[in-house]
Amino acid sequence: MSARSPVRVRLEAASLAHEAAFLAAVRRSGPLHHPWITAPRSSARFRRYIAQHATGDRHLSYFAFSESDDLVGVINVSEIVRGVFRSAYLGYCAFMPYQGHGYMTAALRRVVSECFGKHRLHRLEANIQPENQRSILLVKRLGFRKEGYSERYLKVGRRWCDHERWAITRERWKSRSRT
Repeated sequence: MSARSPVRVRLEAASLAHEAAFLAAVRRSGPLHHPWITAPRSSARFRRYIAQHATGDRHLSYFAFSESDDLVGVINVSEIVRGVFRSAYLGYCAFMPYQGHGYMTAALRRVVSECFGKHRLHRLEANIQPENQRSILLVKRLGFRKEGYSERYLKVGRRWCDHERWAITRERWKSRSRT
């Protein structure tokens, strides 16, 4: 059995420059995203999304690209709190047909490292619907631990959904990086 070669991914700050690629990827990925997320599907909503995440102070947003410059996914770091808390929420989605090929694992690994290094955060939390097994496997692969269950936690697609809380601290990330 041969080892799978590592996936190369390029991260770029989310920007208006990729509006057409983003909207096409969201339309193409509807069956993959439903019912887990509701991504911006119009130019106006995409522009609001970019404006919200362009602050860099409380939000970070990244587009992930394949080796051939295809937009393969999005990662958001939201509600960043500094001071003694130094924590944020992590959200992400892959685009079809790139899911299941390691792109999001590689991209999330880089974003988590940047959050704990460059941005000096202490904790990241990902809230995931319990039925979204692929997303749960992804954060487990990166060392996140399940911390709890929140009933009717987030409104997704006009309905309140239960979520599991998965988190990782800087210390846990560093200890996993050494092994």
